[in-house]
Amino acid sequence: MSESENIRWRESRDALFASSGQSPLTTAQKAAFDGLAYYDYDETLVFDVTLDAPDDEQAAQIFTTQNTIRNYRRAGRFTVQIDGQAVTLTLFQTDHGFFLPFTDTNPDTYGGGRYIDAAQIDGATFRIDFNRAYHPYCVYNSRYDCPIPPAENRLTVAIRAGEMLPPERWLKAQ
Repeated sequence: MSESENIRWRESRDALFASSGQSPLTTAQKAAFDGLAYYDYDETLVFDVTLDAPDDEQAAQIFTTQNTIRNYRRAGRFTVQIDGQAVTLTLFQTDHGFFLPFTDTNPDTYGGGRYIDAAQIDGATFRIDFNRAYHPYCVYNSRYDCPIPPAENRLTVAIRAGEMLPPERWLKAQ
């Protein structure tokens, strides 16, 4: 994704949060909402990866923020270099596409993790764009039940791309 495509993606996210019926925000939050916070675009955090077959069981159960379990399928694993460190992650398949839940060491993002919807290029090749990392809806509204990234996707490096924690001026609106 180019920087201009990233800008359009951010604008569509902001529009969804501001006025869509699918927004996780309360009416008061929407009234105070003035946009999500993002890192600057970083082209070094866009990767075209080829998945390795998962080493273990393809079926995966992932716990959620409300102590339920969701079933996923491990699509495969991949390794990329971030800040000089090899990072290995597992991509999961859902009924709706390919899903990358992860946590990192960044204090400017939700400690419970962020998500990326991976784009399948062809076969086992996917685009992983950390500039499109987004927070789960439970960050904005506790009524949402969100998958918690599994241990295999907990990183020891900070990912400085995508969404940052939301501004409290609208998050805490009553």
